[in-house]
Amino acid sequence: QMRGPLLAAAGRALHAMGGDSGPLASAIRSKLVAALQPTHLQVLDESWRHGGPPGAESHFSVVVVSERFAGLAPLQRHRLVHAALQTELAGPLHALAIVARTPQQWESDSHVPPRPPCLGGSKHDQRRD
Repeated sequence: QMRGPLLAAAGRALHAMGGDSGPLASAIRSKLVAALQPTHLQVLDESWRHGGPPGAESHFSVVVVSERFAGLAPLQRHRLVHAALQTELAGPLHALAIVARTPQQWESDSHVPPRPPCLGGSKHDQRRD
């Protein structure tokens, strides 16, 4: 009797593909639009992949294509995204995966690398080395 878990997993996958419906997703989208005027923006809620409760909105990936990235190294691009979302990153947003490209780069390569599997834990866990 695997029907229950399979249906639940399918529901989570459908929610994930819909991607950007919650209030945190909306805030991420509007702040990135305001800060970077992207020509392409994808905001994907990946919280379901990380074992969070439904509607947790804690793990996101974004694809941001903007002229603002021209001439900037990947780290500088990520810093612009982080600066736009500093309030969210200080609060409910635990993890943010970023793909940041210029429109020219996006035209020549719109492939987004697959996300690695979640290793568990969060920024609030105590680490013991």
